[in-house]
Amino acid sequence: MNINLTINGKSYSQDVEPRLLLIHFLRDVAGLTGTHMGCETSLCGACTVELNGKAIKSCSMFTVQANGADIVTIEGLATNGRLDPMQEAFWNEHGLQCGFCTPGMIMASKQILYRNPSPTEDEIRHGLEGNVCRCTGYQHIVNAVKAAAAGAGK
Repeated sequence: MNINLTINGKSYSQDVEPRLLLIHFLRDVAGLTGTHMGCETSLCGACTVELNGKAIKSCSMFTVQANGADIVTIEGLATNGRLDPMQEAFWNEHGLQCGFCTPGMIMASKQILYRNPSPTEDEIRHGLEGNVCRCTGYQHIVNAVKAAAAGAGK
């Protein structure tokens, strides 16, 4: 089936198998390997990307379901060599350790602030429940989201 997508501002028109997961299209066809494949069951959130303005888990969606969509991956956040404020907040607040979950955490965190620009710590933790980090204990991640909400990193 032929699909048309816009990923990080670049248009893609491709013939794909109907069962090709979006994560595999992003990594294997588009060559965008910043989005990680973790659990393959949508539980860990490492594959989180933005689709038409909403955070989704790209391992739980077929590419054909995204036909016509505008997708932003972790690679699409920086502009002109400048980190997105959320990326900068993660950097400044040490919101990563091994880094495997970080792209998904950043994409999910951006969605939290999109929905609520001034979340409480409990709201941040609740918003991140669909993303798993096995290294950090989450406090630095929560601090990063709070810093981004406060405008740090701008």
